[in-house]
Amino acid sequence: MECNKFGRISRKLIDKNPYWKYYVDEYILPNGNIGKYYHIETNGSVMIVPVLDNGLFLMTKQYRYLDKRFSYEFPGGGVKSGTTVEEAARAELIEETGAIPSEIVPIGMFNPFNGVTSEICNVFYAKISNFVEQHLDESEEIEIMKFSLEDIVNMIRSGAIYDGMTISAFSIYYVSHILAKQ
Repeated sequence: MECNKFGRISRKLIDKNPYWKYYVDEYILPNGNIGKYYHIETNGSVMIVPVLDNGLFLMTKQYRYLDKRFSYEFPGGGVKSGTTVEEAARAELIEETGAIPSEIVPIGMFNPFNGVTSEICNVFYAKISNFVEQHLDESEEIEIMKFSLEDIVNMIRSGAIYDGMTISAFSIYYVSHILAKQ
């Protein structure tokens, strides 16, 4: 027997930009009624957890328009068409921080908002060996920050780090690099 729950009836593109497409689908609800589902599709995203030789973490501080406040975040961004996730990770790391990795390794992935997007964020660990000049987008104004592991844990606990993607990436890093060694 075929299950028709959540079957798509139609899809309409509402808007798009170089980073995502915004759709509304008509679909069959579990009770048989027809509902509307608004969602975003992307090429995915990347987030990088960069660590310096002295053990400090490299983060960005940037003003977030929607929150009307500064946010401490790991570098990251969208995956452009025709680019691999590792290429995107290297590009975002250099663009936002000027950091050149001597090593960059995938450590996990997550969906940042699975009720709204099918996006998968690929998380990388990067060992930083050198720096060049940042290459920021015109919409970016980023200050580079350095924090210890303890600083980051305390900033998450206090709410100073509130970006969900950064918290998720740090959790993946913590499980794969800190807890795995205990």
